[in-house]
Amino acid sequence: MDRERRGALVAGGVLAAAAFAGTLLLAVTDSHTAPYIAANEYARMLRQLTAVMPADGYDNDPVGDARVFRDPDLLGIPGPVQVYRARRQGRPVAVAFTVVAPDGYGGPIRLMVGITAAGVISGVRVLHHRETPGLGDDIELRHSDWIESFRGTARGAPPDGDWKVKRDGGVFDQFTGATVTPRAVVGAVHRALMFFHRHRDRLWHDPPPPADPTGEPS
Repeated sequence: MDRERRGALVAGGVLAAAAFAGTLLLAVTDSHTAPYIAANEYARMLRQLTAVMPADGYDNDPVGDARVFRDPDLLGIPGPVQVYRARRQGRPVAVAFTVVAPDGYGGPIRLMVGITAAGVISGVRVLHHRETPGLGDDIELRHSDWIESFRGTARGAPPDGDWKVKRDGGVFDQFTGATVTPRAVVGAVHRALMFFHRHRDRLWHDPPPPADPTGEPS
């Protein structure tokens, strides 16, 4: 074998070894970091749920007690949505889920809405938005307590026709110089209540497992 061919084989071997070592390092790193990533994601979700549900009112883990629903018309989300369920001694206490207002001034506004088993809103928080700083960002609790105006409301209280900002003949305040943003949020929260009532009978019950096509017991 000539020197040039030997050199090519050696170089190829070195590259293969380096690629293998890199792959192995990535696999080891992933195996060590995955639990931390999962823990951080769990903590993030728990903070979001605690902000909109009565923290001392349940004794289960709502992050782990969830069911998937699809209702793009009311939730503004085309895909599946996790509905997180809080219970106390097995009895329903509240649910929380994401709803999107597609008609924000700066684009879609993503909200987390908590609703008690009695159908009363226990809290609303903004998860993501691109509204104008100093105007539309008053939907954030750190800028204004406006978002707290939904706490204690329910379907029919106020009546459906009053779920508007005052400029549109409703009961909710708008912001000085900004009406589009609060109008979008009010509409989304109202649709969240409508979703709750549409699916109320199924929120707390998991569907039965699919039947085994072979007829064998699962």
